[in-house]
Amino acid sequence: MRGSASDKRKISVALAGNPNVGKSTLFNSLTGMHRHTGNWAGKTVDVATCEVSFRDKVYSIADIPGTYSLLSHSFEEEVARNYICFGGADVTVAVCDATTLEHSLSLVLQIREICDNLIVAVNLIDEAERAGIKIDTEKLSRLLGCPVIPTVATKKKSIRELLCCFDCYEGLKSREGYSVSYPEKITEAIKPLEKALFKYCGKRLPTRFVAMRLIEEDEELSKKIYEKLGISTDDKTVSTAIEKAKKALFDVGIDADKYRDTVVGAIISEAEKIAASVKCESSSPRERDRKIDRILTGKYTAFPIMILLLGVVLFITLFLAGYPSAWLGELFSYIEKKLLVFFVKIGIPPLIQEVIIFGIYRTTATVISVMLPPMAIFFPMFAILEDSGYLPRIAYNLDRPFAVCGACGKQSLTMCMGLGCNAVGITGARIIDSNRERALAIVTNSLVPCNGRLPMLLSLISAVFIIAIGYAPTYLVALTLLGLIVLAVIMTLLATAVLSKSVLSGERSSFTIELTPYRRPAFFKVIFRSLCDKVLSVLGRAVVVAAPMGLFIFILTRVSIGGASIAEYISVFLEPLGNIMCLDGKILLAFVLGIPANEIVLPILVMLYTSGANIGGEVGASAMTELFLSNGFTVFTAIAITVFALFHFPCSTSIITAYKETKSKKYTLLTVLVPTIVGILLCMLVKLLSLLIFL
Repeated sequence: MRGSASDKRKISVALAGNPNVGKSTLFNSLTGMHRHTGNWAGKTVDVATCEVSFRDKVYSIADIPGTYSLLSHSFEEEVARNYICFGGADVTVAVCDATTLEHSLSLVLQIREICDNLIVAVNLIDEAERAGIKIDTEKLSRLLGCPVIPTVATKKKSIRELLCCFDCYEGLKSREGYSVSYPEKITEAIKPLEKALFKYCGKRLPTRFVAMRLIEEDEELSKKIYEKLGISTDDKTVSTAIEKAKKALFDVGIDADKYRDTVVGAIISEAEKIAASVKCESSSPRERDRKIDRILTGKYTAFPIMILLLGVVLFITLFLAGYPSAWLGELFSYIEKKLLVFFVKIGIPPLIQEVIIFGIYRTTATVISVMLPPMAIFFPMFAILEDSGYLPRIAYNLDRPFAVCGACGKQSLTMCMGLGCNAVGITGARIIDSNRERALAIVTNSLVPCNGRLPMLLSLISAVFIIAIGYAPTYLVALTLLGLIVLAVIMTLLATAVLSKSVLSGERSSFTIELTPYRRPAFFKVIFRSLCDKVLSVLGRAVVVAAPMGLFIFILTRVSIGGASIAEYISVFLEPLGNIMCLDGKILLAFVLGIPANEIVLPILVMLYTSGANIGGEVGASAMTELFLSNGFTVFTAIAITVFALFHFPCSTSIITAYKETKSKKYTLLTVLVPTIVGILLCMLVKLLSLLIFL
């Protein structure tokens, strides 16, 4: 079924729909790709395409961003609208959620108005049936004048039915379409404009649709329509007709705002009427969700539960990760010894042995041992929370704090993405409509610790406790890490508030977020996908960076000039700044050299402290703490490096991504400076406390 052939006819298919209706899951099932999906709005912010062969045709299937309406407000909605209106897809599939059909039909009616070749996929039909909802898809097909197919995106039967429907797409346009009934005042006012547009529209877009869009006062859309339809800006007939239509509406009491409200109201009314006629409910399917939401989004319970859940996830991660980390450390130590013996036997020169073992191998082994176990536990648990539908509740709960700071509640979603990867969180800021608020989300995203920093924080927190009390209790380490993440959220809010009152000042926009239904997570599928998509990809990136950096650091520590290594010269240069931050020059150098990936900061620091010497091949917290103590660490040094590990400049990937998203050197510089300044100030505070205590 998959693949393509040059001798087959190629047909383009666009998958459209509201956020969180299973569009990307359907795309994955149709194409065999593994695009990340989640039970919350805003996952898809670009267009993914893949070709699929079926019978004698090749289908180029596009997964476009979710949108609630073609009357777009945000970046991803503009992408979706432009693709549907001007993308030229041969077939458009409008994916609906069977459990909330009336919400999905609003978009379907708008698409039906402009797309002859439309297929409606009523997805999640299995969930609807479990909730006591029945959809008369045959009646819905008659009303809309297009094929309507009940689907379960993960079932092969549904996929084959869709592909069979694609196969006979040429017959779809012969069926009579459904037209929304707008108030007579509007339809009469735009008739002269429709006549003026007729010669431009032809068979590309309906004249009524184009006329109604041109009087909306959406400059971006109007410009796109003029460009795509070839309407000359000098055509006085069209411009005069637009002004007359606006005046005619204004004369009957319909200004720009009322016009938009009236149009939206008519669409929603039609959608609700159709849904009521084809939908039968034997029970209230959302009553259970409402009861759960009273707790998870309650005034007094929301934040304690959020913190408790995160604490449980962190505790389980710490409790389970210690054992495999130790086993991996022992395994790599054993392999290291065998490699040394093997290299001696085959006659490899000692210098080459040291470069490979103490430079490349040890750095890479340390990264894998420290990172792999906690990531393999943390990410699947986080993905299960995501798949259950809890993440939109976090955004809902955090909307008020972000509103107080002058930002949009959607920033909380990008902040949650940043816990996985700051670069992903920065890219995810596309879901925010306002340019100012999007910049706020991008600039502050690196204040939350990404997956690359979490293993480093775990090791450093353990070191703090070992130095302070001689051992590191799991529950205390988990609670401390939880406290640091809460601190990161607080600093994100504070930084957002400061920026919104200064360099990024402006009016706050409103936003709507859909509280998606709670769903039983597909545990094995979610765990497998998180391991493949997140853990292995992030680990692979870290290893690719770690190996050459290990070689580079080995050279820095071994090449001497005037009796001192290059690393020592750089460390001495950074020492004054390190001293005022309760750190030293080698720690700062490790962070600077770790810009390609946060995962390699600790391995670099170990190499700088040992100058490439053997530390037994062990990478556990105890061995690392002993190394720190031998290099003059105190409790305050350990606290300061932990703070700086939490707040410092983002990795190179995040910096590059910030520039690509903002196209601004100013905002990219702010993305680097904001977390760095926060980290330096907090480290200076630690230094001040240490001086006061030891006075």
